[in-house]
Amino acid sequence: MKSGDPDVSSLRVGQGYDVHRLIEGRPLVLGGVIIPHPYGLDGHSDADVLLHAIADALLGAAALGDIGKHFPNTDARFKDISSILLLKNVAELLARHGRVVVNIDATLILEQPKIAPFVDQMRQNIAGALAISVDRVSVKATTGESVGFIGRGEGAAALAVAMIQQQ
Repeated sequence: MKSGDPDVSSLRVGQGYDVHRLIEGRPLVLGGVIIPHPYGLDGHSDADVLLHAIADALLGAAALGDIGKHFPNTDARFKDISSILLLKNVAELLARHGRVVVNIDATLILEQPKIAPFVDQMRQNIAGALAISVDRVSVKATTGESVGFIGRGEGAAALAVAMIQQQ
């Protein structure tokens, strides 16, 4: 191992996935950004699939369960809560366990709207919630290519991979 290389025995990787259906009457919140769109995601919180997938990836990397364990949809405290607050709580939980976020790589899967104009703000929101530099957060998007519930515009999903390190 070269000087300055990370001690790989302290590195852990987790993956996360989330999906929600699109409905009328709710704002579309992705990566903590309210995006103009006639439909929003249905869920107990703000239903931000991107942040939920990232939270699950982080919790998985630390072997601390999932967001349903920490923020159950049966708990009124989390009704319509901002998922940015949930992600900050996950970061605090990781810190209490002596773990820091190395990086995040996440992909949104939705047919509409195009999210390219919002990616930089999403990355900043995620980096801020996790107290890491924005260059350690990747957010990408793809469509469902008109296939399945995503392709028909009925919902959105997100995938995330997170690397954490024990301090």
